Amino acid sequence: MGPVLAGVLQLLALIAALSLAYIPLGNYMAKVYSSDKHWRVEKWIYKGIGANPDTQMRWTAYLRGVLAFSAVGVLFLYLLQRLQGVLPGSLGFSSIDPDQAFNTAVSFVSNTNWQSYYGEQAMGHVVQTAGLAVQNFVSAAVGIAVAVALVRGFSRSRTGELGNFWSDLVRGTIRILIPIAAVAAVVLVACGAIQNFSGIHEVGQFMGGQQQWNGGAVASQEAIKELGTNGGGYFNANSAHPFENPTPFSNLFEIFLILLIPFALTRTFGLMVGSVKQGYAILATMATIWLGFTALMMWTEFAHHGPAFDIAGGAYEGKEVRFGVGASSIFATATTLTSTGAVDSFHSSFTGLGGGITMLGMMLGEIAPGGTGSGLYGMLIMAIIAVFIAGLMVGRTPEYLGKKIGSREIKLAACYILVTPALVLVFTAFAMALPTPANSMTNSGAHGFSEILYAYTSASNNNGSAFAGLNADTQWFNSTLGLCMLLGRFVPMVFVLALAGSLAEQKPVPATAGTLRTDKPLYTGLLVGTIIIITGLTYFPALALGPLAEGLA
Repeated sequence: MGPVLAGVLQLLALIAALSLAYIPLGNYMAKVYSSDKHWRVEKWIYKGIGANPDTQMRWTAYLRGVLAFSAVGVLFLYLLQRLQGVLPGSLGFSSIDPDQAFNTAVSFVSNTNWQSYYGEQAMGHVVQTAGLAVQNFVSAAVGIAVAVALVRGFSRSRTGELGNFWSDLVRGTIRILIPIAAVAAVVLVACGAIQNFSGIHEVGQFMGGQQQWNGGAVASQEAIKELGTNGGGYFNANSAHPFENPTPFSNLFEIFLILLIPFALTRTFGLMVGSVKQGYAILATMATIWLGFTALMMWTEFAHHGPAFDIAGGAYEGKEVRFGVGASSIFATATTLTSTGAVDSFHSSFTGLGGGITMLGMMLGEIAPGGTGSGLYGMLIMAIIAVFIAGLMVGRTPEYLGKKIGSREIKLAACYILVTPALVLVFTAFAMALPTPANSMTNSGAHGFSEILYAYTSASNNNGSAFAGLNADTQWFNSTLGLCMLLGRFVPMVFVLALAGSLAEQKPVPATAGTLRTDKPLYTGLLVGTIIIITGLTYFPALALGPLAEGLA
């Protein structure tokens, strides 16, 4: 079997698995967030945190819950790292420096999981399990909660109430993430991923030095890092490490976990707004972009540029031979089109155009299918923009799902889509203009610029993957990337929840003959075009200086 055929067959198997899980998981999540009953364990949690899960919240109260919970998470994780040297189970590792502790705390709380450290050489068992793994669950649950709040904004009328944040957070964690992650961890252990609390082992000489490896609760963290579109690896090599990702089957299974909830949430959305067709329209948009990017990535990496590529069957540099070019290409597009920083190959070693595709996937806003929750609410923002553009073309007041898109709604949507481009482009410009940050680049020219552009794109869009080659463990990068992660995560949430509150206060507008049908293929095409055009106009000059210049050289 040739490598191209193997890659195509893996893609088809992935599509089949996602199709089988789509309806049952989407239906289940809709029931979770629509139920008025609480499990016993959930009641214990509510009592412990002093929350009343039956109290309905307006968008301002919902936002306060999101920000307060996340702030406590940042503080707790920061202190845990700073105290690591005196904690049991630290494996002898010292406490983390302040700038790196801040960067890592913000990274995991914001669902970014950017790592400027070697996991197996810096973090002990307590920080990994009680700190990082916990945030993998709750940061993903926060994203889903915000998405559900926006969906309620569309489905409710004449009220500003969006549900209860604490209830949504706990249900997402207890009823969705923990059960699926537990099953996934067992599957990964069966594939060969490790799961233990062993110490550091000497395993012999390697390249003139003593080689060591340490164990850990890797399979359980691997499961939620993919399922929650987090991406932080237990080891520096991330999902290219055989302890995290042992076989081609585990590699495909991890891609499945990455895409599972973001795609299924479109079904949940359709059920909660009372129109499954609307969910299918959003799904079709996501799937069109995802398949297009995957096909383009496989083409760029399989294209032969000389005898070495011809003999190897593709661009193998920086890729695990266990997985090959096809699986590595599918993984790369899955992680960069979602907010998952996991990698099974090194994007810096991709072809020039291939590296540009990974960047463009994040620049789209990670909405195809995007992160857990963040992908859905990002796509719904773009849906509002597309409806607004269509309304301008035909001279009608735009409507979406029975709600008028007035000046307030479009201003909030516009602010949402401007946040991350501003962070990416401004901080990239500063890093290139100042002398010290440029010293962290391994490469010069277009590829060196791509390293910087990729880092700020990844941080601002809460992805967390790295281009590789950039030394990001400096005070400048730890501080500025941490700031990008904070602002890139929580400022857009402010606009999303404000928009949800505004929509919930409206009364439904009946559809007329002139209403744009947003459940038809025509609208799907308009939405795809809107996404591509807005992203292209925003980022094309920067892409032209980096990956495009390198790929066309």
